[in-house]
Amino acid sequence: MLKSEELKELLAEPKRIVITTHYKPDGDALGSSLGLYFWLTTKGHHVNLIVPSDFPAFLDWLPGLENVQIYTQDIDLHNQQIDAAEFIFCLDFNGLARIHEMGEPIRQAKGIKCMIDHHLDPEGFEDYAFWDPSAAATAQLIYRFLVHEMQDPDHISADMATCLYTGIMTDTGSFRFRSTTAEIHRIIASLIDCGAQNWAIHEEIYNSSSESRLKFLGFCLLNRLEVIHEYNTAIIHVTKADLTQFEVITGDTEGLVNYALSIKGIRLAALIIDRNEQIKLSLRSIGEVPCNEICKLYFNGGGHLNASGGNSKESLEAVIAKFKSVLPNYKEILTK
Repeated sequence: MLKSEELKELLAEPKRIVITTHYKPDGDALGSSLGLYFWLTTKGHHVNLIVPSDFPAFLDWLPGLENVQIYTQDIDLHNQQIDAAEFIFCLDFNGLARIHEMGEPIRQAKGIKCMIDHHLDPEGFEDYAFWDPSAAATAQLIYRFLVHEMQDPDHISADMATCLYTGIMTDTGSFRFRSTTAEIHRIIASLIDCGAQNWAIHEEIYNSSSESRLKFLGFCLLNRLEVIHEYNTAIIHVTKADLTQFEVITGDTEGLVNYALSIKGIRLAALIIDRNEQIKLSLRSIGEVPCNEICKLYFNGGGHLNASGGNSKESLEAVIAKFKSVLPNYKEILTK
């Protein structure tokens, strides 16, 4: 496996590079990818930033977004770009299954694969890995990578700072999660010094909801919220009909699970959504309640201790019932 100093030497001359991130990119995925994109292009590299799918509308203001290519919009072209790449940077995901159809072309590609990520149990990255599961966000790791590994603290532009700030802010829940360390605040201060306008970024992310999204949110809280007091757990479920009725688009369910977790006394919250292809499950927790273990053992997923996701091919009703059946296994930690 390459060391950072060896990678730095290899990147000293212009290369053909692909950057990618996980399916349905969130603020950290796009923020870290664009931050790295800006840095690599300023060094003279030819970079294609290719994402597996569309992304939330509340991110469509990010600097450099016009350079983001969606894989499914021209699969042949993007496979050629992947095949021609000398380096492939894989950001904010720990296994090629997380990028769906892009996974196999990248697996077969001859380019050096570089993972920068903070999720548990990475697999399939043997060329270069800059990995820290204790990090709050991949954007935090991109900052470390550029400043410490590549030893280039003086070339973080305002656009780069804006993208990295967005990634860190969204993955820390606006700096309120337990992963928000002193290092995070030092990095954020540095990004503001580099030109990130913290107030403007917050406005773009959190004050840009559509009318239909707010109505959908109200509907879910009134009609789809269930509190299981015995286990200090709350569930919000969303049916296919709900998605159709409120014309839900990518990003409209973002943060919905946190409303369930915000109820006083709740230690575990689940958002269970009936998508066309499968049931999607998002878990959030407080303290030591292991979302990642629950998702890994029962719902084909994983993630972080307090924030994880999974999926199932069963019916919505079956997944809700299965989730409830798991709760007794965690009663001690949920009720202490």
